[in-house]
Amino acid sequence: MRLLYSFSIAFLTFLAKCSSFFSKKIQLFFEGRKDIFTLLEKKCEDKKNIIWFHCASLGEFEQGKPIMEKIKQQDRNISILVTFFSPSGFEIKKNDPIADIISYLPVDTKRNAKRFVNIVKPEKVFFIKYEFWYNYIAEIAKAEIPFYYVSAIFRDNQYFFKSYGTWFLNNLRKCSFFFLQNESSRKLLTKYGISNAIVTGDTRFDRVYDIAKQNFALDFMLSFKKEKKMLVAGSTWNPDEKLLSELFKIIRTDYKLVIAPHLVDKQHIERIKKIFSLFTVACYSEKESRDISGDEVLIIDTIGILSKIYKYADISYIGGAFKTGLHNILEAAVFAKPLFFGPHYKIFNEAIELVGRGAAFSITCADEMIKKIDFFEKNPDYYHSICDICDNYVIQNLGATDKILNIIKNLSLPQKLIEN
Repeated sequence: MRLLYSFSIAFLTFLAKCSSFFSKKIQLFFEGRKDIFTLLEKKCEDKKNIIWFHCASLGEFEQGKPIMEKIKQQDRNISILVTFFSPSGFEIKKNDPIADIISYLPVDTKRNAKRFVNIVKPEKVFFIKYEFWYNYIAEIAKAEIPFYYVSAIFRDNQYFFKSYGTWFLNNLRKCSFFFLQNESSRKLLTKYGISNAIVTGDTRFDRVYDIAKQNFALDFMLSFKKEKKMLVAGSTWNPDEKLLSELFKIIRTDYKLVIAPHLVDKQHIERIKKIFSLFTVACYSEKESRDISGDEVLIIDTIGILSKIYKYADISYIGGAFKTGLHNILEAAVFAKPLFFGPHYKIFNEAIELVGRGAAFSITCADEMIKKIDFFEKNPDYYHSICDICDNYVIQNLGATDKILNIIKNLSLPQKLIEN
């Protein structure tokens, strides 16, 4: 089965190379992996005590970062290696100071995995949330390196739990310990004979709370907002932007709108401008060259500042749930304001819980959101109660990072000390 899996990876890599002529993102995927082992050998040459974190992309990096920071605080002799699968994560975080080495993950072939592990020689390995690369898992296990899944979620419709998934499930058993987001994941693993798992929660809560505690001010946001209320829409796609344009026709008298799209390429920014052509529109990149305070809509045509922009929202909208899947809602929830998003959110634990608590609202059209905003205006006590629910939800879920590190510390102790 491993041979078939490796062949499938090689075949999919070949198809991706063929399509790279039509996609800048796929081009970056392969360009970033050129001479990767030579570069890794140079970077790892003088590094000792390497702990390896693998992240699919930016969101997983943010989940792993609180653990990286705590490990660095506890032992300055530790070297942190971060690998990314996606260019969107690597390109944004390739110079992040938390890591000593940042790299793409070589494609998951048996040869690549063996060579990578032999070069890096990590003391511990953390895979964040969803990444399942079975040749790497096999080589990590063969080298007897402690290997952990962090902030993982499992659902019974995943392929490991299907009749054809036995080989994948058996490889998953090679993980030293699973740190899970919810109880349903733990019960599912237990059902399939995996008991080395515990519910510790989601480390993203720790990360967004740390950001929110920072004493920062974005002067351009204060200038743009002035005396009006503000709707901040983050990680939007085309369906989200069309809905927001219909919404804003109704609320423009009282609100200003900030749009931080998921894609910030020129073509997408121009498309957004066209959708909002009825309004006065400014871009973040123009803030130094002209006064944006009189504009109605501000497009954030850069990356890396959305988590701070949510601070200025009176209402937040999170994109993706009409198309690709809901993006990070905790970045907004930590600032204790009502949240809105589209209908496809039911594989996202925090979205389900906030909807259940009445602090987040799934909508299918602009009219639904207009009615809810109007209700907020007429019932300010209700609006403030929602803010309190968001705030309490985040606070109640803090602490996953410390739980994980304390358990790992105990796992590394002799069994007699753990029992005592």
